[in-house]
Amino acid sequence: MAKAKRRYGSQRLNKPAPSGSRGDLMGRLQKMQEEMAKAQEELANTTLEVTAGGGAITITVDGQQKLRDIQIDPDVVDPEDVEMLQDLILAAVNEALERSQELASERVSGLTGGLSLPGLM
Repeated sequence: MAKAKRRYGSQRLNKPAPSGSRGDLMGRLQKMQEEMAKAQEELANTTLEVTAGGGAITITVDGQQKLRDIQIDPDVVDPEDVEMLQDLILAAVNEALERSQELASERVSGLTGGLSLPGLM
């Protein structure tokens, strides 16, 4: 007696993906990726200026934490007190970078709905 062969599986029909499906999720992710790229470009073109020592040091950074400019008032350059000048520069650079990171974080959290996604910004 011969055994009948069974077929498993079903025929797939070309139906549109239901709402909330993988296709919908991929579309939303692609849109978020495009918005992130736009935000990163805007951050690269945004500059922040920070001063220290009553304006003796001015640091300019962009929204991607890149140092763009350092201005030092010649009156603050004292060969007898280089340490003070170094401290002013460090304070200004650190504050500028912190503000730049806060700006980037604000822009990204607006796009991700407050989710913390590793590797973004």
